[in-house]
Amino acid sequence: MWVPDAAHEALRDLVRAREAAKKEQLRAKTSLESGVQAWTLKYLAWVKKEVHFEQPAQEATLLDYLHEVEHAEARIAGLDLAIEEAVKSTAPKMKAVIEGLQALRGIAQVAAVTIVAELGEISRFPGARQLMGYGGIVASEHSSGASTWRGGITKTGNAHLRRVVVEAAWAYRHRPNVGGTLRKRQEVVSEEVREIAWKAQHRLHTRYRKLTARGKEKGKVATAIGRELLGFIWAIGVKVEAAQKETERRAA
Repeated sequence: MWVPDAAHEALRDLVRAREAAKKEQLRAKTSLESGVQAWTLKYLAWVKKEVHFEQPAQEATLLDYLHEVEHAEARIAGLDLAIEEAVKSTAPKMKAVIEGLQALRGIAQVAAVTIVAELGEISRFPGARQLMGYGGIVASEHSSGASTWRGGITKTGNAHLRRVVVEAAWAYRHRPNVGGTLRKRQEVVSEEVREIAWKAQHRLHTRYRKLTARGKEKGKVATAIGRELLGFIWAIGVKVEAAQKETERRAA
């Protein structure tokens, strides 16, 4: 059990508000999708210009959905800015962990802040498997006599953490690479953290390819990759927190 302090609780409220705004945005977008069109800015512009109805009631409904989409986008933009400002004023140890986690592919600032806000001090978990259990991304198990049966993931842990890591897991379907955006995020972290992140790319991409080659459903593959990604999150969190504690000890 962990009781968040004021700083973690404030961040948690902020990222959960953003999560709620994203859900609102998704609902509104789904209402405007034709079933064939991919959702893009070009598609939104097309809907605004070309889609009209003879019946006033239908036209009013369309305008209402468009308003919902634009309202949700504005809300998300404002919350993103608030998260960015909040990170600047966080304690050095928390900020260092947020920066360290962004060395991982698929984990930008919002995802990193969500992980830290939901977990608190990562080193409070004695090992990676305990962290996986906290996220509810371990297989359920039923035993009867000498027999043991393992089923799907338990989903009994932190749903917010689980959502973030499974979303991040999709990035590992691509071959290992450090592009410009990721390279910029890695500039502020140690060489040790970069090595863990690079190892994660190789390990998780290989795992993704093997599972899909075996015919596994892609959603289940992403969940499996998310579970292993938590192991690398734990490794980076523990490494960064230990370094921060040493820095504080020397400064004392």
